[in-house]
Amino acid sequence: MTRFFLLLAVSCLSAQDFSHIGVERVVKGLRYAEGPVWSYEGFLVFSDSAADQLRKLTPGAGDAEFAPRSGGAAGNAYDSEGRLYSCEFRERRVIRLSKKGMPEVLAARFEGKRLNAPNDIIVRRDGHVYFTDPAFGNQQDARELDFYGIFHITPRGELDAIARWKTRPNGIALSPNGRTLYVTDSDRRELHAFDLDGKGAASKERVIAAKIPGVPGGVKTDENGNVYVAAKGIYVYAPAPSGPAKLIGEVPMGEPPSNLAFGDPDMETLYITARTAVYRVRLGVKGALSY
Repeated sequence: MTRFFLLLAVSCLSAQDFSHIGVERVVKGLRYAEGPVWSYEGFLVFSDSAADQLRKLTPGAGDAEFAPRSGGAAGNAYDSEGRLYSCEFRERRVIRLSKKGMPEVLAARFEGKRLNAPNDIIVRRDGHVYFTDPAFGNQQDARELDFYGIFHITPRGELDAIARWKTRPNGIALSPNGRTLYVTDSDRRELHAFDLDGKGAASKERVIAAKIPGVPGGVKTDENGNVYVAAKGIYVYAPAPSGPAKLIGEVPMGEPPSNLAFGDPDMETLYITARTAVYRVRLGVKGALSY
């Protein structure tokens, strides 16, 4: 493993001193790393999308293939029952794996048309599922929907669009209490927030961060409600009760990150997928668990 020391510019982050941190590369030689998620069983699952694989990183034991994914897995998430959800952009669907590895298709069509290319996903503790459906590169050529969607699947399996954008949503995350949904807009370089009610319905869409450097992708939150966005680097925002979020920190990266997830038994390590590699950063603050 190769270790890099990079400067984290932080004014104040949850009363933690992050003036200097180590960014450690723990996996290399990937084709396109995406969709990291920490398993309650003690390992990181992530996609190598271009290689059609889900991979598993066990701290201290290296990485290995977790499962082949000919559908082209991108974003991944776990629910409170330990079931793995994946966005398969080539098959244009969202699936859920049972603990025995049996797949179930949760979403593939909306209003009679195929989804664009599901990208990122999150599951709330009560079983409500949210995912983004952009289309990048040649995915544009096969589009049937006339919008890029942010979708909601209820615990009963009902699918609805909570937003129909003309620009492309990418990463998706929940606040620690599950009442705010965060979505990045890769085209407008923005971070949006929605209020969620007890039934999972979304309202009050607003932009809380604009002109994010690079192309905003994955997004996650910590236990204090701060929001981490993967773009040119990792940008950390503190949401405000009203108005824009405040940029409070940055983790510079040597290659553009695609996504991120908190992990390790104490949930105080940030794992970052960055095209050809996976990195980790010990932060001293716990990530928010949605499941």
